[in-house]
Amino acid sequence: MLSPATVDALLSAIDDKSQKPDPLEGRRVRTYDFKRALRFSQDHIRILTRIHENYARLMTTYSSAQLRSIVQASVASVDQMSFEEFVKSLTDQSILSLFIAKPLSGQMVLEVSPDLAFAMLDRMLGGMGLQPDKLSHLTEIETMVMERIFSKILESFQDAWNSVMKLNTELKELEVNPHFLQIVSPNETVVTVTINVSVGDVEGTVRVCLPHVVLEPIMPRLSAHHWLSNQKKDPEPQESEALQKRLRKTDLNIIAELGNSEVTIEEFLNLEIGDVIRLNENVSDPLIVKVDDQEKFQGYPGTSKGRMAIQITEVKEEEDLGNDG
Repeated sequence: MLSPATVDALLSAIDDKSQKPDPLEGRRVRTYDFKRALRFSQDHIRILTRIHENYARLMTTYSSAQLRSIVQASVASVDQMSFEEFVKSLTDQSILSLFIAKPLSGQMVLEVSPDLAFAMLDRMLGGMGLQPDKLSHLTEIETMVMERIFSKILESFQDAWNSVMKLNTELKELEVNPHFLQIVSPNETVVTVTINVSVGDVEGTVRVCLPHVVLEPIMPRLSAHHWLSNQKKDPEPQESEALQKRLRKTDLNIIAELGNSEVTIEEFLNLEIGDVIRLNENVSDPLIVKVDDQEKFQGYPGTSKGRMAIQITEVKEEEDLGNDG
């Protein structure tokens, strides 16, 4: 038999336990679907984020030169989801590029938001890179220009992956209807990398969809240990030589200015064949040679093998260029 004191002690203990806070209260609880296993660890996500941060930088460099506009790109998020969820998240009129990256087997997707895609197209066709008032279907010429843009963007993608594996990307086709995307099964886990991109005043997103089944052969390489072991502090000699070769093939606009003069509008309108315009420079003065509108050399005009030429007599140093500015 329990004494009254023992009963009171048991009741007070029950009251104390009931007043204790719930250990789950205030915690962030997330529903976990066991039917959809997460194939990528946090380590994988971190490495993929670093790879595509480098990809965003390379894309910025290429696109700024190609589109001749201020382009900025940065990684916004790296998420894993099912392929079905990725397809449902696609917007209408998005430009979808299906590509492969050998030696990996399988296809991947590069999605560009419609406003951004048409702004890039407008810049490539000589426009100001403005958003169209109404989105329309791509013509054959526009499709060819788009394929050229995305093929070059994919070259930056393979350069960004060189630290993990050398890939050879190839654009297979362009698609605007997300329902025609059937590269993997709907339940297959994919990683989507969202990159915020701005071209001038137009902002949009570029998303890369990487199926797990495609990356599975190289998953061991997506680790911090492998990443750090493959980081190179100094470029290899063959890399420096390859960079120098590419620089030597770069096209530059070189202009030799004979001189300048000022005339009135009336004099300009009355110019006729045979008229002579007196320049401010003397015949004995050296000419200014500009490389991409920057003064780099001085020289004297002449001919070489029957063609007009200029002999370089002086190279302007960086200090001289700064003083001129």
